[in-house]
Amino acid sequence: MAKASTQVKILVPGSQPMVALLGQRDELLKLVESAFDSQILVRGNEITISGSEKEAETVGQLFEELLELLSRGQVLTESEVGQTIELIKAAEARPSDVLGDRVLTTRGRSIGPRTLGQKGYVDALRRSTVTFAIGPAGTGKTYLAVATAVKALQDSVIRRIILTRPAVEAGERLGFLPGTLYEKIDPYMKPLYDALYEMMDADALQRLMERGTIEVAPLAFMRGRAQPTWTPVLTPWGFKPIGSLEIGDLVVSSNGLPTPVIGVYPQGRKEVFRVATQDGASTLCCAEHLWSVSTASDRRRGRPARVLQTKDMIGQLRAAHAHRFELPLVSRPVELWPQEVELDPYALGLLLGVGCLTTSTTPSFSSADPELLLALESRLPAIELKHKGGVDYELRHVAGHRGGVIVANPVTATLRALGLAGTRSESKFVPKHYLWNAPDVRLAVLQGLLDTDGGPVTQSGRSCRIQYSTTSPQLRDDVVFLVRSLGGVAYWRRRLAEGRPPGGTPSRPVYHRRDSFVFDIRLPRRVRPFRLSRKLERYQAEGGGRPMRFIDSIEPEGEAETVCIQVAAQDSLYVTQDFLVTHNTLNDSFIILDEAQNTSPEQMKMFLTRLGFGSRAAINGDVTQVDLPAGQRSGLVVVQEILQGIEGLEFIHLGARDVVRHKIVQDIVEAYRRFGERRAQVGE
Repeated sequence: MAKASTQVKILVPGSQPMVALLGQRDELLKLVESAFDSQILVRGNEITISGSEKEAETVGQLFEELLELLSRGQVLTESEVGQTIELIKAAEARPSDVLGDRVLTTRGRSIGPRTLGQKGYVDALRRSTVTFAIGPAGTGKTYLAVATAVKALQDSVIRRIILTRPAVEAGERLGFLPGTLYEKIDPYMKPLYDALYEMMDADALQRLMERGTIEVAPLAFMRGRAQPTWTPVLTPWGFKPIGSLEIGDLVVSSNGLPTPVIGVYPQGRKEVFRVATQDGASTLCCAEHLWSVSTASDRRRGRPARVLQTKDMIGQLRAAHAHRFELPLVSRPVELWPQEVELDPYALGLLLGVGCLTTSTTPSFSSADPELLLALESRLPAIELKHKGGVDYELRHVAGHRGGVIVANPVTATLRALGLAGTRSESKFVPKHYLWNAPDVRLAVLQGLLDTDGGPVTQSGRSCRIQYSTTSPQLRDDVVFLVRSLGGVAYWRRRLAEGRPPGGTPSRPVYHRRDSFVFDIRLPRRVRPFRLSRKLERYQAEGGGRPMRFIDSIEPEGEAETVCIQVAAQDSLYVTQDFLVTHNTLNDSFIILDEAQNTSPEQMKMFLTRLGFGSRAAINGDVTQVDLPAGQRSGLVVVQEILQGIEGLEFIHLGARDVVRHKIVQDIVEAYRRFGERRAQVGE
């Protein structure tokens, strides 16, 4: 009995040329005819399909899907039509939904999923924080992840792309290969470079890589953002060696507030470099340590800070003889743990400035400014300022007049308690608990010092700066600490006593006996450096310049045991030695770990726990192609046992049907899969 024949007619809209649907020499039509038993007749813009009811409807649906793809601006090729046929036959999803999904369009070419499995992978990359793609070669794991990352960068969803893979094949043998370390590593990273060059203009890609916006590096390089274990890191209670920090400890972030440590990763022995700034600050770190920096060009164009590794800046520190890389300063005064103090901090600053603290006589204060005299007297309970002569005033106890009961001078007692009794101009200092105190205490001390021994300085063509001088080396260091902790920058130079013209008057010259330290200070606009009206008014009228800190030099300094930390701060910045703000985690980044089957479980954990705020990660690999040493489990295998069920994390499994290469590759992959199943069944 003959099978009933059905006819299905498809009318092609006039807006779509038939050649786009059928091919230049009907090669696309022939591809469809060879895939089905139905007869296809084309007359004008009408297609008639004759055959069994089910198959005719299937072919009709195929042409409708092809027309839908054309209406979206897609150019049909033999590959596209072949994929559409497979999807129509599988009846699992509309081909236009799969093939019409464009991840990225570049150089007139669209990149997107070609199979149902790839479509699920792309959707997972878009919605999940971490996506694992496990499947054989040719399934588009890396290519689609790179395309998704480039699109996210173009749309400003993320600020950096980091592509990495473990170079296990290299191992220790790299040392015997010719060339630099990067020349040795580059062959292992070539597939990632190739994908990028297909999707971006070469010049634009080069610029982005120079800026640190795109980074391609082996996994071992990526994990090493470290500092020597003894490097001081700022906490609310003082500097603490980074090697002594534990998860849950508090450190200070770039906004001056405490933030918890959420990861501590020993990195072993590494080459370290000293990164120094133009204001004399410095710290040690490894070559891969991260720094958030900006250039003059970035600032002019309103660009965000770039994140660079230490090694990327070596030899690039100047632009037209000017410092190139500006580091961020703490964005507000650092919040240190508040402590009780014995003496009003502003009064302490005034006394350290022009007070006589020897205590061999009653403490005294020298000033011709009534405002300062009143301010000091009002802050010292039971003390009155008694004029001695000239500009000198005694700090006399109100109940300690001659002929009465001997009463201890409270200022003298306090100076002894603070360890300041007996100090002279060259030995004065700020007591530690005034330095390590709340911002208002530190600022008050600095204001007292600047109101007496400092002042605004104007210069033609330059913004107003603050100048201060002292002959005490310890007080010099204390002032630097105060300024930096408030978000400012302090430069100092030594002014030699020898050869300096004397002060005083012609009839009574006063010769300089000690070198002095002269400061140029710049503080943020929100920080008021003076309380004395005449100085403050002049400073505000002239306008203080923005404090800036630039990287001045990067020099090798041997090797050391190192450790890196991860902090919970939104920008992943923390404050290290000399109040330097440094970076250590991957925020607002799209991170792709390729060939992940060759990571160890420890490497996989390190990679996943380095993920910062606003970041996404794609981890790709083929668990049948593990190149790790015998007995070493793959981190990609282990992670599937550990992380199932975590929200924001997805596992996508791709197979032979998702291989988008020559058909024979699909057959080979499938043959190996069946062979593996047979071996497993017989227990080999």
